[in-house]
Amino acid sequence: MSDKQITTPSARDIESSAKAVQQKGLPPVHLWTPPFCGDLDMRIARDGTWYYEGTPINRPGLVRLFSTILKREDGKYYLVTPVEKVGITVDDAPFVAVDFDVAGEVKEQTLCFETNVGDHTLAGPDNPIRVTRDAATGEPSPYVHVRAGLEALIDRKSFYRMVELGEHHEGWFGVWSGGAFFGLIPSDELVEG
Repeated sequence: MSDKQITTPSARDIESSAKAVQQKGLPPVHLWTPPFCGDLDMRIARDGTWYYEGTPINRPGLVRLFSTILKREDGKYYLVTPVEKVGITVDDAPFVAVDFDVAGEVKEQTLCFETNVGDHTLAGPDNPIRVTRDAATGEPSPYVHVRAGLEALIDRKSFYRMVELGEHHEGWFGVWSGGAFFGLIPSDELVEG
């Protein structure tokens, strides 16, 4: 048995490991089960800004790289490579949906969201839209599933655009996408004006 202690890798170590396994498309993080190496002082703010040791990461390519090795297990977030797993902090959702494209109309419509890190996700049964509301203020927080249990907070301008596409269905006001209806607010709570 070795007397070596496990040390938490730095962001640079994780970056090097991620680049080593980078390939076309997303890496198969769901297949990787490396040992936990500790927590990294990395945080994703609610607005989608990534921080390392309290400083924003201003390199979009690096943020994109880290986002491809993000994994959620038991409600916690990790950056994983085939050989290491480090915990990070996520204030809300790890991604922000900054725009979407619409094809079709009403029940035939599809909404394809783009995230702040360049992912595209087609809302539907496999990638649902959900809305939570702040208990005190009633303020909505809309989300869309992106991949493997990771969600994007839908930004305000996109949410307002999405509401413009809304319809009433079975007591709810919401939107259709990919053949599924996603309720945003109960119809009887909607104040139209």
